[in-house]
Amino acid sequence: MKLKTRLIIAFFIIIMVPFLMFGIIMLSFMRYRVVLENNYGVTVTLDSITNSMKIISNSTQEIFTELQEQVAEDVQVFLDMEYLDEINAELSERYSYLIVRVDEELYYDGAYEEEDAAVLLEDLPSYREAGETTESSTYISEDTQAFVRQLDVQFEDGSEGSIFIISPAGRIIRQTMKLFQDLGLAVAVILIFTAFIMIIWIYTGVNVPLKKLSEATHRIKEKDFDFEIEVKGHDEISMLCRDFDDMRRQLKMQEEEKESFDRQSKELISNISHDLKTPITAVKGYVEGIMDGVADTPEKMDRYIRTIYIKANDMDRLINELTFYSKIDTNRIPYNFKKIDAVEYFDDCAEEVGLEMHEREIRFSYINNVEAGTLVIADAEQLKRVINNIIGNSIKYMDKPKKEVQLRVFDAGDYVQAEIEDNGKGIENKDLVNIFDRFYRTDLSRNSSQGGSGIGLSIVRKIIEDHGGRIWATSKVGEGTTMHFLIRKYVLTNSAQQ
Repeated sequence: MKLKTRLIIAFFIIIMVPFLMFGIIMLSFMRYRVVLENNYGVTVTLDSITNSMKIISNSTQEIFTELQEQVAEDVQVFLDMEYLDEINAELSERYSYLIVRVDEELYYDGAYEEEDAAVLLEDLPSYREAGETTESSTYISEDTQAFVRQLDVQFEDGSEGSIFIISPAGRIIRQTMKLFQDLGLAVAVILIFTAFIMIIWIYTGVNVPLKKLSEATHRIKEKDFDFEIEVKGHDEISMLCRDFDDMRRQLKMQEEEKESFDRQSKELISNISHDLKTPITAVKGYVEGIMDGVADTPEKMDRYIRTIYIKANDMDRLINELTFYSKIDTNRIPYNFKKIDAVEYFDDCAEEVGLEMHEREIRFSYINNVEAGTLVIADAEQLKRVINNIIGNSIKYMDKPKKEVQLRVFDAGDYVQAEIEDNGKGIENKDLVNIFDRFYRTDLSRNSSQGGSGIGLSIVRKIIEDHGGRIWATSKVGEGTTMHFLIRKYVLTNSAQQ
């Protein structure tokens, strides 16, 4: 559930709670009304419930009327203790009691145990003439704090009597106090319960996902990315958790790429160090031979110098590859694209390569079937790097006594296709798809004749793809390998032709 929805629901809960409390008040009022009507025979209204005098007066009205009627029938009955006990019992249910006074003396005492009728008698109103009654209650506010109804009578022997219905204020308002206590308790319970539900609801909706985020943050801080934040729902915090999990996956990928880069860099340094050590050792050996006079004939001297030159070229090639590798990682390869005549360019390359192959005693053949005047858009220097890297890689893995390399160039529609074929040991099919990856080796064993940085073919692919072309390889184990690459032709537009 979205946070906005939660706030709207919370708003309506806050609005509805007072209505609920009002309903409880009305129920309590109905309960109080039923109690008063059942116990006291009082009809309770909103007007009377706020008037304690009226409630107390109404509570004993029925019994007081009955006493009036009894006076008219037989006044002597008020001297009958049994009758007075019956009346007092009815009054006790209305939290009142009966007192009868005859000639200023206490005749009947129906007071509660905690009530002192003798003290009360002193505060009661004086006798009135026979037949007069107090229709409304009188409040005695000194020590007794009671409401009094008085009925004055005269007995047959001429004695004067007064019948009092006493309603102690504390007992009369006990039900009212209980009502407000229950009401206050109900209000407190409702507020506490509502607050508790709201806290639990907000806690589970907000704090639980935040706790997951906190745990995830701690794990990421420790470089632990192998976990997943499980989130249910579509609220704002859930969306935040999903975004955080996406960030975790990206950080994991970046960390893996960094580890791979570090591993490749270490491998590159190791390869370059190994491959530089070999020609440097050879150069030192031949130079020491010259210094020691071992090359004592012109033929030996020429062979020594030629070998030193070849080894120096190998070192230069390795250094160039390392420099070029750094440019690939930063996408700063210096291209200088121009329109190049494909026939002339590949003829020059073949001538230069042929001389080098001759020095290495490798048979080199060249075929060019492209029509004269065919132009391609390319960087001559970088394209030459492609050819040299492929041929150098072919020579490195030749295992036959008679080594052969062939360069073929022909038309392929919108492209000029070049193929460099050797008669080396070949590459298995499972390795063909990976040979253009950095540092990939089909043969993990290393020796002085099959060294290399491991980035030559990856550089080749990068250059060809930057030219808008494509490169791939075919091979047969034991027979040799052919490298194929395409260079896009330069096509004149109609406006240019006109």
